[in-house]
Order: sequence, then structure tokens, then C-alpha cells
Amino acid sequence: MADRMFGTNGVRGVINEDMTSTLALQMGKAIGTVFKGNVAIATDTRVSADMIKTAVSSGMMSVGTCIIDLGMLPTPAIQYYVKKHASIMGGVMITASHNPSQFNGIKCIASDGTEASREQEMEVEAAYAKELPCVSWEKVGKVQKVNGAGEEYIDAVISNIDADAIRNANFKVCLDCANGAAVQTSPLLLKKLNVRTITINGNAQGEFPGHPSEPTEENLKDLIFMTKATGSDLGIAHDGDADRCVFVSSDGKFVSGDKSLALLAKYILSTKKGIVITPVSSSSLVEEIVKQEGGELIYTAVGSPIVARKMIENGAVFGGEENGGLIFPEQQYCRDAAMSIVKMLECIVKNGSLSTQISKLPVYYTYNKKIYCPDNAKSHVLDFLERISTEGTVDKTDGIKIIFKDGWVLARPSGTEPIFRIYSESKEEDVAKARADEYEAKVMDFLDPDGIHRQPKTSEER
Repeated sequence: MADRMFGTNGVRGVINEDMTSTLALQMGKAIGTVFKGNVAIATDTRVSADMIKTAVSSGMMSVGTCIIDLGMLPTPAIQYYVKKHASIMGGVMITASHNPSQFNGIKCIASDGTEASREQEMEVEAAYAKELPCVSWEKVGKVQKVNGAGEEYIDAVISNIDADAIRNANFKVCLDCANGAAVQTSPLLLKKLNVRTITINGNAQGEFPGHPSEPTEENLKDLIFMTKATGSDLGIAHDGDADRCVFVSSDGKFVSGDKSLALLAKYILSTKKGIVITPVSSSSLVEEIVKQEGGELIYTAVGSPIVARKMIENGAVFGGEENGGLIFPEQQYCRDAAMSIVKMLECIVKNGSLSTQISKLPVYYTYNKKIYCPDNAKSHVLDFLERISTEGTVDKTDGIKIIFKDGWVLARPSGTEPIFRIYSESKEEDVAKARADEYEAKVMDFLDPDGIHRQPKTSEER
């Protein structure tokens, strides 16, 4: 077993290669041993969902844990269910989020509905490495199937916004569920709010045939076209497990996660001042807007559990990541795409169209690079970058961030994939691009000075 199994968001791997039924069975025994009590379980739509869920459930039941099977749900829906039901000691979400369809994963949820802390994950990892005894036959756990968790979650979301204002606005939206976990809940949410909805990729097909499940601008060409062509007020796109969403404006413009994070921070701070939490990878746009609105911004390492726990610690009014994962404490301390949808609709009702609001934001230019990097080389890359960083201020909150007078560069290893990410930002586009290219070249030359083993660039990197 690797020293660390849990990455930024659960244990993930390619089915029947890294993520096997044997691993899932032992992981289930470990989770059941640590959580000790009733555990809820749910899946997204991946082809391998039943295989992994069955193996994990079998492992948990073999050590005496009873399973509450909620079926196919968005990740925030199972998190809400765990939070609201005192008899549930924790949860397991079977998902690999935005990863391609050949991947799947196991994500643990604490009894308060937040993603399991690193300490809890370490307990599970330690248990996984042991020979775990099974209970006697009469103490084996049972499975109880529960329906309706999705609607319970949606009703809670609606209770936290000005539902009548949205119902009276006569919205029309285009919704792209990526054939993932939102295919039932997001249409239901919009129906209950009297929003006319045109849905694409709305079938539970775990091969993600419509487009890859990561909601990037390149993957959302159909949604971008349809939002403008149908005269919709908003385009909405989910990732595979529907804890994130990104937006398209009525004029067919993709809205980056940084911009929606900044815009909703501005809206929330206009009604209640306080602290906003975001990772070091987020645009300086967020910090500028938060300060303009009289709020305080605190940076964290990348990862929604880290952001959520920092929000709890500081009593934050809002938080989120630059990838479309937003956290609303009035609902729960986790990324919540359904809350993101309704808050954006409410923001449009109160402050005007998304395109108009976006046009008033300060302009920053961001370039992202993705470099193949074996896991065992990641720490060496960080050491190398720290050695050569003679200009700017170095921030080591997560990876290494070099802050210049006219922008910044962040280099950090992925917690879920064998890649290194380079982010570069500036208010001057040529500066942002040049620094991204410069640091990409430095990392690639360090990893492979002769260029022999370099991976071909993906379309995202070109």
C-alpha cells in the first residue's frame, strides 16, 4: 500500500488496475472499523459504480456496519443526508468526480456532512494496512435502501434562498448535467422554482458520452451554443458528481470559476459582511472584490475539505475554489452545486444579467499548464522551484507560489493525478502567458532535460 492512499478528494484509480474490487473490499472493512455505526453510501453514474459500491458495502458489513444505501446522488446530497440524520455515523461516496470514465473512487464523509478530515483518513489508511477481523455471522451488517434523499436535499436548498423572487422572474436556462449525478436533482430543483429548463446530457450514462465530465470551456461547446441560440438567461454545467458547477452567460460566454466565485462573494458580502475563504490557486480578482465589499479574504491550500474546515474555524460567510466548487455555510460546509445554481439565479434577479455583472469586474489574465509528473518526483520539483525563485515573495501554503509586483505564479502537484499544475496570473496578458510558458519550460527541463520522455501536450495545454 502507498504511504498515502487518500488524495485531495478521496481514493481514486483506474478500474481493475489501481481501483480493484479487492482494494474496495479492504477499504470497506477499514471504513467500517473506523466509523463504527450506520454508514450511508451513494454513487454517481459511472459504469463501475455498482462494482465498487458492492465491494465497499460487503467490507463494511463484514465488520458489523449497517449500510444505508441512498442510490445514485450528487455528492452534496449524501453529505446533507449524513449531516441531518443523527443515526448516521458517516458516509461513503463512490465517485471520481471530474476524472475520465475509466476512473472511480471512494470518498469518506464525516458525521457532520463534511468530507472526512485528514486525521480520519489516516485512521482508515492505518486500518486498511492491518488484518481486520470479521464479526461472527449473527453480527453481520445489513443493507437498508432509502429513497427520497435527493428531494430532501433539494428542498433544503430552496429553503435557503428567496424562492419567490426566482419563481416570479420567469427564467429560462440551459442545463448540462454531463450525464452524471445531477440528472435527477438539478431538473427537479429548477422545476420547483418555476424555471423553464432545456436539458442536455441528462441521462445517467457513466461513460460520459456527451463530453468529458470536467466542465471546461472546451468541453461545453454545445451548452455555450445552446444558451445563446435559445435565448436562455443562463447556462449551467455540472461535473460528474455534481458538487461543482460553472456558468454560461446569456450572450454565450463561458464564465470561469474565479469570476463566479468573485461575483457571488460580492453578492453575499453586500448583505452580510465577514470572512471569505479560498485556496491560493484562486484569482486575485476574488481578493480585490472581497476587499472592495468590506470583507476579509483568507487563503488556504487547495482542496475543498481544507476550505470547508477553515470556514468553520473562522465563521466565514462564504468560500470556494476557482474550479466552480462553492461552499455556502447556511446549507452545509461542502461544495454544493445546487446552492450555486440558486444563488446565481437570486443574484441575477437582484443585480441584473450575468453578462452585465461580469463586464463590471476587474480583468485578470490567467494561464494554466498541466505537466505529466510521476508522484515520486513531485517533491523534487518543489525543491527545485524554491531554489531558483530569487525574485518575488515565496508563499508555501500549497506547492510554491511566487508573488511578483505584476502578478503571480503557482506551481503545485495534483493530489489525484500524476501531474503538476502551473498557474500564472497578471493584469497584463502577455506577462501572464510569458510566465506560464517560462515555468512550464523550467519544470519540464528539470524532469526531463533531454526531452526524451515528454508526454504529448493535451488540447488544454496547447
